[in-house]
Amino acid sequence: MKPVLALVGRPNVGKSTLFNRLTKSRDAIVADFSGLTRDRHYGNGKQGGHEFIVIDTGGFEPDASSGIYKEMAKQTRQAVAEADVVIFVVDARGGVSAQDHDIANYLRRLGKPCLLVANKAEGMREGVQLVEFYELGLGEVHPVSAAHGQGIRSLIDLALAPLNLQEADEENEQAEPGVIKLAVAGRPNVGKSTLINVWLGEERLVAFDMPGTTRDAIAVPFERNGQKFELIDTAGLRRKGKVFEAIEKFSVVKTLQAIESAHVVLLLIDATQGVTDQDAHIAGYILENGRAVVLAVNKWDAVDEYQRELVKRSIETRLAFLKFANLHLISAKKRQGLGPLWTSIAQAYKAATCKMSTPVLTRLLLESVQFQSPQRAGMFRPKLRYAHQGGMNPPVIVIHGNSLEHVTDAYKRYLEGRFRKEFDLVGTPLRIEMKTSTNPFADKAE
Repeated sequence: MKPVLALVGRPNVGKSTLFNRLTKSRDAIVADFSGLTRDRHYGNGKQGGHEFIVIDTGGFEPDASSGIYKEMAKQTRQAVAEADVVIFVVDARGGVSAQDHDIANYLRRLGKPCLLVANKAEGMREGVQLVEFYELGLGEVHPVSAAHGQGIRSLIDLALAPLNLQEADEENEQAEPGVIKLAVAGRPNVGKSTLINVWLGEERLVAFDMPGTTRDAIAVPFERNGQKFELIDTAGLRRKGKVFEAIEKFSVVKTLQAIESAHVVLLLIDATQGVTDQDAHIAGYILENGRAVVLAVNKWDAVDEYQRELVKRSIETRLAFLKFANLHLISAKKRQGLGPLWTSIAQAYKAATCKMSTPVLTRLLLESVQFQSPQRAGMFRPKLRYAHQGGMNPPVIVIHGNSLEHVTDAYKRYLEGRFRKEFDLVGTPLRIEMKTSTNPFADKAE
């Protein structure tokens, strides 16, 4: 799974600027989940062959006892608890403050890997201006300039160094073949643990009528009709007496990691509440990662006909981008409608790992063009010549030809529909890439 880096520090030290540098984008995932503040952002970063998740937090006051600062401190503690490495950001030009000492004391008590980063250090001599930060007791001070991009690559290397990512990659490669990883995702208290317990036929996961509180995703081996599965319950396991008040009732990071590592994601929606912003965020992340997906509306027995119609309409409008996924109306508690779920899960996995031959793809492409040609762009019409498969999980179809940059999104959707129908690609995203041939004589003088 991707390692997690959490940015903490007092306000106005440049955490958000550093976050944008690490993720190389301002399109961070907004974690608009229950109990999370708007200041909490999640984003994906990549350097070399390693990917990671970055958490941006608000200003941290560990001893805050009331108001918004208490809530911000609560969010930061959650980010630190979820992180593999904590990046403590200080202001190189503002110097050490009493609040920096409070944060440093808190981080030292945790004993987690921590990097002390002095931001806004452009044009400063390291040995002189940064010496005062050593009194925080967190070891070496690493000067960076998030605004100018100085020292960022070295910072990422230092943060990822203690995590043994190469060993983790080798472990993933040695995973047992033929096992379908199925992640059960959804908002808190939607019935994830109850559903898995019904599948297993035992109370393997403790289910309460309240949101789960632990952070870990629980993986459970399971076999059905000779097919081996690894069920991933993103709600986690709740144990009485081991509930940390500082930890949020829903771990966003563990859900994101579970989705990324799964082959198929079962997205559960609560029929009593309909499709919420949280559901839409999770669904968007599933699509962004190209995971096969099956939709299931749980607690269907608890709503009347009017509410059922509202739920169906909200799915059609708010989750229209998942129209390729099968929809099931179930009740995990009463064990209603669970059988067909496995058919859709198997179908989604088969579609995600489907092998498509080049001759069949090319024939289908040419037939599609003959039936409906792409729109002309100026004097030229895009020429689609042949297609081949460029990847699986999700399936990728690469189309070669001339002037393909002028192919419209509407025409791509038309081609997607033809490919989906031919190969029965139900439950998986399908990505179509256009590669335009270049003229080898274009740069030569006549």
